[in-house]
Amino acid sequence: MTKVRVMTVSAQDDDERRLTGLNSELRRIAPDIAIIQKINDPQTGLLERLVDGTGLQTTHQNELLRYVPPMFETYGGNVIASRWDHEVVEVFEARYQPAMNSPWCTLAAVCQIPDAGEMLFIGTTGLPYFNAEWAHERQALQLTDLDARHRRELPTVIAGDFNAVPESSSIRYLTGLQPLHGQSVLYHDAWRIAGEGPGYTWGVDNEGFAHRPNQGVRQPNYRIRIDYVFVGSYEAHPEAHAIIESVSLAFTEPIDEVWPSDHFGVTVDLEVGRGPGTLGL
Repeated sequence: MTKVRVMTVSAQDDDERRLTGLNSELRRIAPDIAIIQKINDPQTGLLERLVDGTGLQTTHQNELLRYVPPMFETYGGNVIASRWDHEVVEVFEARYQPAMNSPWCTLAAVCQIPDAGEMLFIGTTGLPYFNAEWAHERQALQLTDLDARHRRELPTVIAGDFNAVPESSSIRYLTGLQPLHGQSVLYHDAWRIAGEGPGYTWGVDNEGFAHRPNQGVRQPNYRIRIDYVFVGSYEAHPEAHAIIESVSLAFTEPIDEVWPSDHFGVTVDLEVGRGPGTLGL
């Protein structure tokens, strides 16, 4: 059995002080596998400084694409980071119509978990539109098809900013509460299993970026949960386990008076291995 700490975090590497704070928190929290979002091109050196001293090996989407997605220069791209060797086996961009683009690609990586085996880790970011659940549904179907193509014996982990609340159809589909297009799946929402409280990850509680929900939603006191870590179920992985031991929010306080991100991150501790695990009968 192996302990694995998984994280999703929106990096916001556009500020020197913010970058320093993010790096110090990544060192403290010490994730083993992470999806890091909104990262500029690795050739700028910002990604290297972000993970300096963390022991994380990184793959940026720009290292895999032969083109630059729309809006990348403004919003950056996604990065898979792992303490262990990993190989990205597929990458795709969310683009459904000219008015609904996103520069953040989904990355599927096979990670080598010591003494446990291979795990498929999928890092993603949903289209940043709260009025486009039809597109979020399509992305959710693409994610589960991606898993079906590449999943390993250990339960698949899917993490990121989905830009969709738990009650939305895309999240309900992923957590087994409703079908989409005649298809049903089940992934465990780590916060529902082990979280305390509502687990809001975006909104006015983030004082450094409270203006964003006020500008984008135009509702005071707006706070929602849109960042997730999902874990594959027994039905898809009958010979292995990934037990959700704990989950917590990250980057919830300013560091040297600077808020590190416009999102609170999510950190999940797993026990993974073959067989039923410590909860087995």
